[in-house]
Amino acid sequence: MHEEKVSAVTAHRVAVFSDAVIAVIMTVMVLELRAPDDPALSALWPLWPTVISYAVSYLFIAIIWINHHYLMSLVGPPTLRLIWINFAHLFMVSFLPFATAWVARTQLASAPVAFYAALFVCVDIAYNVFEREVLARAHPAHVSHRARRMARRRSLAVLAIFAAAMLVALVAPRFAFALVCGALLLHVRPEAPGSRR
Repeated sequence: MHEEKVSAVTAHRVAVFSDAVIAVIMTVMVLELRAPDDPALSALWPLWPTVISYAVSYLFIAIIWINHHYLMSLVGPPTLRLIWINFAHLFMVSFLPFATAWVARTQLASAPVAFYAALFVCVDIAYNVFEREVLARAHPAHVSHRARRMARRRSLAVLAIFAAAMLVALVAPRFAFALVCGALLLHVRPEAPGSRR
């Protein structure tokens, strides 16, 4: 009984720590938003790359948090391996404010968008490893075999789109940015088809 309580607290601490890191990342990102000195509304127009890149990155972090929260609800006693995978995932996510600022300041230029998409690839790889570790340990009553298979397929599809966006960015950065946005929509709902909760 005592061991179960310790395990539950440990899983809770992993979730709370991750929430805190994600909150700090969002705070750092919003600090990049700077109001123009000009009082005219027309002064906002040059800020469109900042607004768009911030909005997409904010959506990405929201999706990360929602999916992380869902997966943590399936975790029993977290293993040391799972905790380190979680740290690796958070490490990749922590680069998002830097990548977002670069994309915004260069108005979606090729190299920054390619770097942005490459970061999404790295974050998604870390997330896929985290997701696989959690689902492998999840009780079949919570996640069916079909749901696990569908989650793997969805994860690979998203990863492929991010990788394609990284390459497309070298010739068509705005289209690549749109590909990143489209891939994010596949993870808006955390449960894969066939999940039973």
